[in-house]
Amino acid sequence: MSSYADSSKLWYTKPAHRWSEGLPLGNGRIGAVVMSSPQREVWSLTESSYWSGRAEETPGEGGGKPALEAVRKLLFAGDYAGADRLAKMHFQPLKQNFGTHLGMCNAVIEFVSSPQEELAEFRRELDLTTALHYTTSGSDGTREALHREMFTSHADDLLVARIWAEGSGNVSFTFSLEGQTDNFMSRSFGSAALEFQGMATENVHSDGNCGVSCLGWIHIETRGGSVRTDGQQIMVEDADEALIYLDVRTDYRQNVVAEAKTARDQVELALAKGYEGLKADHLSDYGPLYDRVFIELGTTPTSATDPSHLPTDQRISRLAQGKHDPQLFALFFQYGRYLTLAGSREDSQLPMHLQGIWNDGEACRMGWSCDYHLDINTQMNYYPTEVIHLGESHLPLMRYLEDLAEAGRTTARQYYDSPGWVAHVFSNVWGFTDPGWDTSWGLNVTGGLWLAVHMIEHYRFSDDREFLEKQAYPVLREASLFFLDYMTVHPVKDWLVTGPSNSPENHFYSGERGDGAWQLSMGSTIDQVLVRELFEFCLEAGQLIGKDEDLRPRLEQAIKQLPPLLIGSKGQVQEWLEDYEEAQPEHRHMSHLFALYPANQITPEGTPELAAAATVTLENRKLQDELEDIEFTAALFALYYARLHDGDSALGHVRHLISELCFDNLFTFSRAGIAGAESNIFVIDGNMGGTAAIAEMLLQSHGGEITLLPALPAAWPTGKVNGLRAKGNVVVDLAWAHGKLTSARIRTFSPGPKTVRWGGNQISFEAGSGSEYIFDSQLQLRQTQTSN
Repeated sequence: MSSYADSSKLWYTKPAHRWSEGLPLGNGRIGAVVMSSPQREVWSLTESSYWSGRAEETPGEGGGKPALEAVRKLLFAGDYAGADRLAKMHFQPLKQNFGTHLGMCNAVIEFVSSPQEELAEFRRELDLTTALHYTTSGSDGTREALHREMFTSHADDLLVARIWAEGSGNVSFTFSLEGQTDNFMSRSFGSAALEFQGMATENVHSDGNCGVSCLGWIHIETRGGSVRTDGQQIMVEDADEALIYLDVRTDYRQNVVAEAKTARDQVELALAKGYEGLKADHLSDYGPLYDRVFIELGTTPTSATDPSHLPTDQRISRLAQGKHDPQLFALFFQYGRYLTLAGSREDSQLPMHLQGIWNDGEACRMGWSCDYHLDINTQMNYYPTEVIHLGESHLPLMRYLEDLAEAGRTTARQYYDSPGWVAHVFSNVWGFTDPGWDTSWGLNVTGGLWLAVHMIEHYRFSDDREFLEKQAYPVLREASLFFLDYMTVHPVKDWLVTGPSNSPENHFYSGERGDGAWQLSMGSTIDQVLVRELFEFCLEAGQLIGKDEDLRPRLEQAIKQLPPLLIGSKGQVQEWLEDYEEAQPEHRHMSHLFALYPANQITPEGTPELAAAATVTLENRKLQDELEDIEFTAALFALYYARLHDGDSALGHVRHLISELCFDNLFTFSRAGIAGAESNIFVIDGNMGGTAAIAEMLLQSHGGEITLLPALPAAWPTGKVNGLRAKGNVVVDLAWAHGKLTSARIRTFSPGPKTVRWGGNQISFEAGSGSEYIFDSQLQLRQTQTSN
């Protein structure tokens, strides 16, 4: 087996008995985590809209502007206790039926086999290039090897599996379903089909009586042997081959009767097309998207000691021991691209939540829920999407933002007497935009804006004028109307500030420690950075599309009044408007460094003093013995160091993420003991943030420039990457050796000026649409080609 093939696969010789060992499949709607062993296989099945809870109106009225002014007066006066008490009275709603995403059911396949088969040779793998899961188990010679292959098809919108043996009559198993919620049942139809139905109910985030309903259909066909049902399971005996087709639909925004028919119809269409036809369509749908990017970090060894010849779990262990395995980082990067395609396709109804589209049953029972957290987690899910050349996968988030803005108008009016829209610390599929039910963390007034900044990113990368005019600008304009009305002038400094709000989710001391730690303040740094991004973009976009001339003077004046980024007494970037002492210097959140990434308000070249202060902030965090070391924090460290052009430090944090904050299946996790977690819990943002960090080490595009290899670590002296995207509708191919650029190909799909940097070299040129520019190691132009 070639090392390149293995470098694109997660593979194991040990069975998967637990969810954290299983391998994920997904088509942007249906998810499955596949746990394979020689005699048993379990599919943990999910559907992206399978949520508990329901849509509910905001309970009562908020305090409006009179309450805002009263709280602000207390905060400006330094009465944080009084401000917190008053804020709780007016801006802290009761928890209702918020809900959570839930797992749906387990499909269980029990193989009929002899006891000797416990000694079978065994291998299971996920091929990222094809999105196929494959398992083979051979025996000690008494039986032929058994093979299993499965995929979730986006092209035909269902799950498909094939089980076969090399000899005839060697496929025998039972297929059954186990519900993951109380309201679940299945029943057989005819000799080869099951129907199942369930309701997403739970008692932690809702009252146990409300949620989405699902209806699904499964059909098994065989070649040779027999197939029959006994009411709740399907039994296959002595077949040469068995084919399994599964679809499920929910009544989320749909009629459940119609959806049940859709599931059955979809399976019948699949039966008519046949397995090979479904597989061919799956590969032609998935392959061109995955193949846009190729990455190789280091030369590919040919010796038998090449780490890519080892199972993935062994490679993770070796990395934790300090062993060299650059292609494991490449595998992790491509795994992030795979998870993006599996979890969020162009036509997906919903964006990825805390666990993508999968569910381990742990996060949904936590106080923080398996939802859309708006203070880093949902954002990080989509941090890499544009640069890894999967911009279409960003579109479900764009549509979700349009819905969020619509719902947020009611919250803006009822809580703040303001126009436009606002959303706070988290949301769900029901349009929740109110503050959370504790002001200490729930009054994060820029959570929705932070998410909406992704619209700016999608436009910057794509140059899609229609998207700007029809989707991005309307949503962002309404957000700007809210903040222009909501913000207030600091009575001493004359700055335009937000508040009351918090810096997710940190505390500060306002004076002596005995006076208590607080979260609510005026003008937290994250708020001011986000508002600046919003106002400057709306000003630029309005001019570009020729709209809202009367809004521009208001935006210009507001931008002039925004606070600058400040450096505190310890040399750090201040997290708050005042130089408060952190009550939790070990905190996992570092939201004030949004100015460094993904924004570019702090750069080593443009703001060297602030860049140095950002380094101090990071080093101070790292010095804490009790650092809240979880997946998104490790990814943030890597991203920030990459932006500071410190590739070795960035790589160290990605190494830590992979080797110490990943399960064997390379899913990243939040550690037990942090934020109330009772166990290590899968959270997908670490996968996506780590993927973004690797891309950021190789290519950056901000401030109107494209920088090649800006944070290349010494451990990757040789390599190449093809197909990364840069802002301005540009695709970049790079190759390097001995730590230095050897060649670059820049493909431009929108006309306009481009500036490219590497090391001390820089070139600026006027790019054409559909043009290609090839540069040497000194950024000297060697070839230009323009397509017709």
